[in-house]
Amino acid sequence: MPATPRISFEFFPPKSLDASFRLWDTLGVLAPLGPEFVSVTYGAGGTTRKLTHEAVKAIDASFGVPVAAHLTCVDATRAETLEIAESYAAAGVTQIVALRGDPPKGEGQFTPNPEGFQSSIELIDALAKTGKFTLRIGAYPDAHPEAPDMAACVEFLKRKFDAGADEAITQFFFEAETFFRFRDACDAAGITQKIIPGILPIPNWARIRRFAISCGAAIPAWLDEAFAAATRDGREDLLSTALCTELCSDLMDEGVEDLHFYTLNAPDLTREVCSALGIMPRLALSEVA
Repeated sequence: MPATPRISFEFFPPKSLDASFRLWDTLGVLAPLGPEFVSVTYGAGGTTRKLTHEAVKAIDASFGVPVAAHLTCVDATRAETLEIAESYAAAGVTQIVALRGDPPKGEGQFTPNPEGFQSSIELIDALAKTGKFTLRIGAYPDAHPEAPDMAACVEFLKRKFDAGADEAITQFFFEAETFFRFRDACDAAGITQKIIPGILPIPNWARIRRFAISCGAAIPAWLDEAFAAATRDGREDLLSTALCTELCSDLMDEGVEDLHFYTLNAPDLTREVCSALGIMPRLALSEVA
């Protein structure tokens, strides 16, 4: 196996006191692994905008790891969105994951605010022109549900890079070949910027399967069969760790040097996969807190 990869983690902002404790416990476990950055999401429709802002600032102040704040176009004017970005910059948070964002729950499609950014490309362009941020964007190894085909996804990704994005993080996927096909298509389109695979250790297959369908991620039949057998034997976590470790190893064997883990604010599976990849704590918690 190649040398250990650079890693990063995604969290979502807590909505309750108990959730805050879980997030802090998760950070206590994963921050010592030395991530390049951690990111904090928005909820659908921008529902956690204030919570995201608070979580980003708290993580930056308490754990000493670089934080990338998600920022979307949903339900906000241009002025409001850029004001949020400026508040991050003023707090020393200079990494942003710039996304169009999902529509509010119950709405079938994205409807831009009349005075807001009409697409992620407009948002990226405006943020890039400030010169204050490292900008990451989303990418889709399986075609986005709203895209007619993969070629359209690759072309839109190229436009986002042309607008000023620095790197991309992919939606999760289940087979390494999915990422390799996507990477080849991006190479053919002249995309030269870094594309980081998004990795999802599976805590609950039924729930993740439903989420994958909504995201347009392809679900191989063998995965259904494997988790059905593991559920009967009570070995779901063992299977999840093994499959995720194998996926990461396959990616690394083909030159991937960065992995972005979707943690779902639970550290155990991600920690186990990192350990299997040879990624061990670099710092004591007291040194990152």
